[in-house]
Amino acid sequence: MGYDLVSIGETMLRLWVPAGERLEDAPRYRVGLGGTEGNTAVAAARHGLSAAWISRLPDNPLGRRAARFLAGQGVDVSHVRWDPEGRMGVYFLELSEGVRPVSVLYDRAGSAAAALSPEDVDREVVEQAKAVHLTGVTMGISESARRTVLEAAARARQAGAKVVVDVNYRSKLWPPETAAPAIRNLCARAEVVITTREDARDLFGVAGESAAAAAAVKELTGAEVIVVTDGAAGAAWEGGDVYGRGHRGGYPAPVIDRVGAGDAFAAGVIIGLVRTGGRAGLEEGVERGLAMAAVKLGITGDYLTASPQEIESVLSSDAHRPGRQVSR
Repeated sequence: MGYDLVSIGETMLRLWVPAGERLEDAPRYRVGLGGTEGNTAVAAARHGLSAAWISRLPDNPLGRRAARFLAGQGVDVSHVRWDPEGRMGVYFLELSEGVRPVSVLYDRAGSAAAALSPEDVDREVVEQAKAVHLTGVTMGISESARRTVLEAAARARQAGAKVVVDVNYRSKLWPPETAAPAIRNLCARAEVVITTREDARDLFGVAGESAAAAAAVKELTGAEVIVVTDGAAGAAWEGGDVYGRGHRGGYPAPVIDRVGAGDAFAAGVIIGLVRTGGRAGLEEGVERGLAMAAVKLGITGDYLTASPQEIESVLSSDAHRPGRQVSR
C-alpha cells in the first residue's frame, strides 16, 4: 500500500526577523525550518493524508532537527538519505508590511539536498504513491536535483500516480531563460500544474487574467489541468473536458507571514484529488486550498499548523465570500 502523497525536495534552516526589523541590523534572528515540499507534506499530513518526504539531509544536529520536526507533524522521513559530509541549506527572511516586499536571502549552494540524485529516490515509493508533488524550486538548486525531479515525474506518471507540479519559480536560484525550458519539460509530465499569474507571465510568456492564463498554459504544456493562483483574487483552472474549468475567489485574510501560503494551497488541491478525484475532487481541492492558504497567512513560520477543524470553519463561511462561480 503506497502513500497518499510523496513530496521530493529540500528543507532548510529558516533564520528570520519579524516585520519592522532588518536583516542587516537585527540584534538576533529567530530560528525555524522551511522548504516548499516539506511545507506541503506537513499540511497534507496534518489534514489526514499519509505523506512521505524524500530528500538528502546532513547527518548532523541541524539535519536531525529537520527530520524530527517533519516526523512530529506526521510526515514519514524514513526515505531520507543521510549525508555524512553535507551541509544544511539556509535561508534568511525579512518579513514586511505595506509596500515593502518580503526579502529572502539564500545560502543553500552545496547543500546536502543539492546533491540529490535519482539513486536517492526509492522507485517503489514513487510508483506506488497516489500523488507525487514536485516543484520548480528543486529543479533550480542543481543539475542532479533537476534530473531527479524529472525522473520521478516520469516514473510516477507511468505508474498511474497523479503528478502535481507547483511551478514555484525562484529567480534567485536561476534565470528565466534557463528555468523556462526545464520547468516546461517538467510540466509536460504532470497531470496538474499550479502556477501563479506572475510565473505564468515570466516563464510561459502568458499575460492576462487567471482563467485566460490557465487556458494558454495548458495549451503550451499539454498538462491535463492548469491552476493559476492570483493572491487574494483566488484561483482559476482549466482542465478541458475531463476536469472542466472554473474560478474561485479567495478568502479575505490579514497577512502575518505569507511564506508557505502557496504550499498550503497545493496541499489542499492534492487532498481533493486524492480523496475525491476527478472534476469534483479538483473543484473541492481548489476550494480547500484557498481556505488553507488564507489561514496560513495568519500563522508565523513556513508551516500550516492549523487543525482540520479550523479549515472546515473557514470553508463553512464560503457563502459570504465573493467569486464562487464555477463554469463547466
